[in-house]
Amino acid sequence: MKKNGSNEERAASVTHAEYEILNHVVSEIDLSRLQSRMCDDDVSRDRFTKAGGNILGLIENMMGRRRHKLPKSHPEYRGKDA
Repeated sequence: MKKNGSNEERAASVTHAEYEILNHVVSEIDLSRLQSRMCDDDVSRDRFTKAGGNILGLIENMMGRRRHKLPKSHPEYRGKDA
């Protein structure tokens, strides 16, 4: 994959950039501070955990729908039929 001057992957398409943004959201955003603010008992912790799982599912679905449009050299590339 081509690299730009700052040694980061080049956005090969809008879809590729969307995929990488979604991946960054999943892997880099820490929700622990939000959780500590919103959860003060078992019920609210359970709600937060379920909500987080729901959002993760939505993001993973969005990522999955973009994998076939990634550059073929991308490690997460999957053909349309895969």
